[in-house]
Amino acid sequence: MFQPQQVHHTHCCRESDNVLQRAFSLLCWNVYKKNRDDRRFSEFLQHLNTDLLVLQEAEFKDGEPCRVEGYSFDAAANITFGTSNYGVLTASRCRALETKAYLSENRELFFATHKSLLLSRYAIEGGNALLVANVHAINFRENSAYKKEKERILDFLQKDTGPLIVAGDFNAWNNTRGEKLLQIADSLGLKRVPLGSGDGVKSMFGNPLDFIFYRGLKLLEYRVLDDGGISDHRPLFARFEVL
Repeated sequence: MFQPQQVHHTHCCRESDNVLQRAFSLLCWNVYKKNRDDRRFSEFLQHLNTDLLVLQEAEFKDGEPCRVEGYSFDAAANITFGTSNYGVLTASRCRALETKAYLSENRELFFATHKSLLLSRYAIEGGNALLVANVHAINFRENSAYKKEKERILDFLQKDTGPLIVAGDFNAWNNTRGEKLLQIADSLGLKRVPLGSGDGVKSMFGNPLDFIFYRGLKLLEYRVLDDGGISDHRPLFARFEVL
């Protein structure tokens, strides 16, 4: 196993649009490394026809598509094993204007791996560019390390004033973590898509792990989807419109 300091991969499909439509859909999903070896993954996404995919624990390879036709993607690896990379992956019907990849300063216990963060900016029809932050938060560390990593995300995002989505697996499995996450969201002027444990969101100790936060957008629709057991997390779906 190789643990890269920072790895950023890009693949652009020929069919990519130039911009996102003012009304667009998003899927946030920790795919449990099943996006390449489970045939049901691509079938599930093709049926949904979603505009933006914000995936965690995704497997990807250099210069290869993510097994879903019609998407361009950028990805930030926190682990490389053999010819495969694993980390966060953001895919869209249009190519990103710019992307930045980061690794956590802290490492997980046991395997000593970092976690990855990917910032992607997309053009929107007739509006300001949309910034999407794909987060897979540190898990097996003390609360102080978790707080520090969330504050780094705040530092990365607080100067941006346009439409913003922050989504992913935040591993907020206790009250201290959950309160810190909501504090950061409030500092950025973000609203939370109101999905929780009672809706089927993956949870631990009664606390949801997966979230979608947004700003500068109107929330049109949201729900937790049944993926038929592809992953140990269920996908979060939302539709937005630019204000």
